[in-house]
Amino acid sequence: MPDTFSVLTLELARAYGVGILVTALAAIAGPARFAAVIADFARSPGLTFLGAMLALILGIGMVMLHNLWTDLTAVLISLIGWAVFAKGVLVLAAPEGLMKLAVAVTTPPGRMRIWGAVMLVLAAVFLALGIGGHAAVSA
Repeated sequence: MPDTFSVLTLELARAYGVGILVTALAAIAGPARFAAVIADFARSPGLTFLGAMLALILGIGMVMLHNLWTDLTAVLISLIGWAVFAKGVLVLAAPEGLMKLAVAVTTPPGRMRIWGAVMLVLAAVFLALGIGGHAAVSA
């Protein structure tokens, strides 16, 4: 497994892997719930705004804690932070377009299961990097 610069990178890889794994299993087991959640968000400007603010705050925090571009694992972790930040900005600035995309992804239920399978692969990658990786601080 690849070496990385920071122990934080490995911890975040494991955390993201577990989070993505749980989300993937939920998407596969209950895709209709995801469609209902997205429909609620699309109908509620207040809920959309709160979701955007949450993503924006989490994204800023993730970028501030981990903005390393030293190796593949660090780059993947940093990209997740930037993607969460970008999602917050996009949902805040142009919620209609992103909601249309989210509805297209979550309906019909079979499409959400496909995304769940893609997320399973992504979870496996992050877990493998986080569990099998080694933090090698160079002197």
